[in-house]
Amino acid sequence: MNIIGGKNASTNKRRPLFLYYFEAHLSKTDALRRERYFKTAKGKTTLRQITRGSLFKKR
Repeated sequence: MNIIGGKNASTNKRRPLFLYYFEAHLSKTDALRRERYFKTAKGKTTLRQITRGSLFKKR
């Protein structure tokens, strides 16, 4: 799958992509646990609070 080259059919029409939040984990277990948390209602609220203001330019 060539994501960087823009050949992935699911994201090809939504270019350019913009990474506005990133987390690194030492273990796959921790990363999967955090991902499951972000899919809950409380996790979505937390993610919105973390990324608040980062999607829009401040004037």
